[in-house]
Amino acid sequence: MGAWCFLDHAGPLRFPPGPGMRVGPHPHIGLQTFTWVIEGEVLHHDSLGHRQVIRPGQVNLMTAGRGIAHSEESIGEAGAMHAAQLWIALPDDERERPPAFTHYPDLPVVSQGGFRVTVLAGEALGCRSPTALYSPLVGLDLTAGQAGRTRLPLQAAFEHAVLCLNGHARVDGQAIEPGTLLVADPGHDAVELACDAAAQLLLIGGVPWPRPPLIWWNFVARTAGEIAQAAADWNAGRRFGDVPGTTLARIAAPDAAGLRLRSG
Repeated sequence: MGAWCFLDHAGPLRFPPGPGMRVGPHPHIGLQTFTWVIEGEVLHHDSLGHRQVIRPGQVNLMTAGRGIAHSEESIGEAGAMHAAQLWIALPDDERERPPAFTHYPDLPVVSQGGFRVTVLAGEALGCRSPTALYSPLVGLDLTAGQAGRTRLPLQAAFEHAVLCLNGHARVDGQAIEPGTLLVADPGHDAVELACDAAAQLLLIGGVPWPRPPLIWWNFVARTAGEIAQAAADWNAGRRFGDVPGTTLARIAAPDAAGLRLRSG
């Protein structure tokens, strides 16, 4: 969906007694990681030295650029985790930018038609998110505590998708439930969202890219050579640096030798 190139819906789930989620240091290139926590808490460490706890209603935005490494682990209330993590492909003129990390504890919220709309990315309903992006995008969390119905304006130049995070809802009359992603091509200037009970939706959109980027493991690139070099650099301890503050073990990159990588 535009520069949105990956979406991981994690949970909702309860970990058994023990350490919970533990994702050791691993590298990224050519993207931004966009983490939206719904339940639980996640501790982020990265190779720039940041240590940041992200809590429900907050966004962590990490810009990999030419290369960054980070770790993630669940903390706080034992066993609870529900989040959405998205990747945003960086455009060609930003792919080699210096890495960066920003925490956004406060995002604009609008109430409309029984939905609480949080503007995660871009602009909607007269509000603009502070998240720093490099492509025209929109990202909205729409949460209803009971029955609701609203009609949202859309940018007709964008392609859009709606993911159900909780409950059941309808998107322009079409049923949606957790595990379902509905997609719309450019040309739509509005969408109607409705639910008969509590529900939560994630809407994303953006200007279509001329061709999909290459995605392999944790890397977003344009050529197989870029990906193979990034994997080799990480495994050799070059380029990405260490992740101070975490005791988790590094995750080795898979062997990229001989892989035939091509764009979609």
